[in-house]
Amino acid sequence: MNNASQAVAPGVPDFPDTLGHPRPLWMLFMTEFWERFAIYSVSWALALYIVAQFYHGDPSGQAWASKIYGAYTALVYATGIFGGYIADKVIGYQRSILLGAVVMAIGLFTVMLPSRDAMLYGLSMVIVGDGLFKPNISSMVGQLYRPDDERRDRGFTLFYMGINAGAFAAPLVTGWMASYFTSTPLVENYRIVFGAAGAGMVLSFLWFWFGRRGLRGVGRPPQGAEGKQRVLWVIGGMALSVPIIYFVLAQIGAIGLQWLLGLLFIGVAVMLLGEAARQGRVQVQRVVAMLIIFAFNLLFWMFYFQLGTSFNFLAETMVDRKMFGGWSFPVGWFQSISPLAIIVLAPGVSIIWALLARRHKEPSIPRKFGLGLVFNGLGFLVLVYALARLIDPQGLIPFWPLAACYVLQTVGELCLSPIGLSMVTKLAPPKLVGLAMGGWFLSLAVGGNLSGLLAGHISGATGMTAASALDGFTFSFWLLAGAGVLLLLISPLINRLMHGVK
Repeated sequence: MNNASQAVAPGVPDFPDTLGHPRPLWMLFMTEFWERFAIYSVSWALALYIVAQFYHGDPSGQAWASKIYGAYTALVYATGIFGGYIADKVIGYQRSILLGAVVMAIGLFTVMLPSRDAMLYGLSMVIVGDGLFKPNISSMVGQLYRPDDERRDRGFTLFYMGINAGAFAAPLVTGWMASYFTSTPLVENYRIVFGAAGAGMVLSFLWFWFGRRGLRGVGRPPQGAEGKQRVLWVIGGMALSVPIIYFVLAQIGAIGLQWLLGLLFIGVAVMLLGEAARQGRVQVQRVVAMLIIFAFNLLFWMFYFQLGTSFNFLAETMVDRKMFGGWSFPVGWFQSISPLAIIVLAPGVSIIWALLARRHKEPSIPRKFGLGLVFNGLGFLVLVYALARLIDPQGLIPFWPLAACYVLQTVGELCLSPIGLSMVTKLAPPKLVGLAMGGWFLSLAVGGNLSGLLAGHISGATGMTAASALDGFTFSFWLLAGAGVLLLLISPLINRLMHGVK
């Protein structure tokens, strides 16, 4: 929900305004809205679908479902590194977005097929397609504004709201569809969710296809690369990439993927430090500070991404979701809490930072990250309390602890996520900002894959129980709280390594 690069193309056209911003912003807003609708529909339903479809609802399937979800999440972020390069150097942003949308839609409709191999191939297509789509739609927002345009930050804020609006709507709409759209049991309706997600990507494609003329050339292929031959090269590359991703999901698995991501992360770190060493001690120390924050960032997302796995299993089996009139709160709707909290709380958090800045007391970057980890940990503490003290005779905890956990995690996200990309552009060697941005997304990928491994451990061989959830969430609280406190304590050291970067 926070991948907004701020690249600016030279020679920005003089766009007509709509509601005080360049008119194409609203086209990109809706294109991204439907892409996020698709992605977040998959996110809430995927692990639950795997258990229902391939294990007939047996909780023993939770561990494999969690690992597939974690690997899928990791690869969605990791492939964005290559998608950005293809748009920059090969076919341009517009063509990348259109190709990505088509492949994602095909993949989502393929996931609907009641076959494990079809599901994994479909997810592989979604991963490859979103790698072309997500980083490039975000980058195009920056290309609508001149570098000195004071509306620029507000434009990214509006686009960020589009991201969260899509994330908010997806679980509400598809969660309702999965529960009530037909008379069949819920476990047979998850395929409707993937169909709705595929339809969302079709709408995203159409919105961009008909709206791209208003871009007036922004995002077109690089000079000399206008021919269609390069598009065919990219299509061929995508066709080769899908079976490779399938092999990673089906054969290598989450543990093997963790080794691959770890080696890739080390490689990125070595390249950044090598370039920094050519620029002197100050740049080396800035890169070291950035890499330290990357390490804490992956910890945050390792636990935040439990929303698609262990939190879902908790909501499905151990949360009292009965509301007024006997109505049952759909499991998927819990995942609308976070984007709603972002929409509601983000202005307040921004105001707090501004007030503290006026008094010269605004927390530094590492302190904000430390606060983010602490708030994430507090969310788990609420669940620990509920599982230890509030379980009723039916083995259920109240509705409010899980909802409160989502809100506390969102407060943590607001402390950490919005400043991440800005931090990278300030601390990275000027010649390798793009590579450093890839390192940022790679830290999210590592965290996403670790989240699946953790959720699989919590579920174990027989599925999540109150005892295993209590143990897993207790571990999560202490690790997050300890990491947050540690980061707050070493913040003065990291600030010195940053050499004045705020």
